[in-house]
Amino acid sequence: MRIKHIAILFAGAALLAMPMTSYAKTPKIRDQEKEKQWRSMENGPWEFAPGWYYYFLHKNYSGAYKKWQWRGFKSGYVVKFDENKSNVKRIMPVRVTAEETQRQKLSQVEKERAHIEELYKEEVAREADRAVDLTYASYKDDFNRMQDCITDGLLYCLQKSDGKLKYQVDELSRQNEVLCADIAYIHKTGAGYGLENAKRRQAYEEAKEKMGELVSRTAHLCAVAATHY
Repeated sequence: MRIKHIAILFAGAALLAMPMTSYAKTPKIRDQEKEKQWRSMENGPWEFAPGWYYYFLHKNYSGAYKKWQWRGFKSGYVVKFDENKSNVKRIMPVRVTAEETQRQKLSQVEKERAHIEELYKEEVAREADRAVDLTYASYKDDFNRMQDCITDGLLYCLQKSDGKLKYQVDELSRQNEVLCADIAYIHKTGAGYGLENAKRRQAYEEAKEKMGELVSRTAHLCAVAATHY
């Protein structure tokens, strides 16, 4: 009777121990299955577990196929996995490609930002250059001298000819007024008016040349007035 009681106690202890052992091993098995799946999706060996589960339920996903394996009395079919037979691909190559694409995009954006910043700095410099006329002082005395010549010469022609050269005087005066208006526009500064000083200098040179021609024509008209009237 005592022996029977002891046997029952041993049997009960064994039953209590079995669920604990099974529970302790289950997470390890589940972790191995997840680990294989993660490695397959990244850059590890292409394998999944349990094999027959993926063969029957996820063949397209895993690329599972059965293969005869000779192992003596334990020979039989085993499940193998072929990535080429899978309808999905590894995540890692795609992610690496995406990261490289993103890096190239960021590099391109940085180049464009640097280019825009350079254009902005150039425009700021040009705006500062347009704000002040630094070249007019170099031409002011020449313009004033030639204007005195033109004004005095046309007045002489008008008086000497007793008004008979009025048409020629008026035409030269009109051309001179247009030229003076052009010079005044070139000299203007501020929003919408300013020219860069290099362009101003070129414009003043052209205006100086035209004004010199007016001086010559005025002198010629003075000679006509002096000899004919």
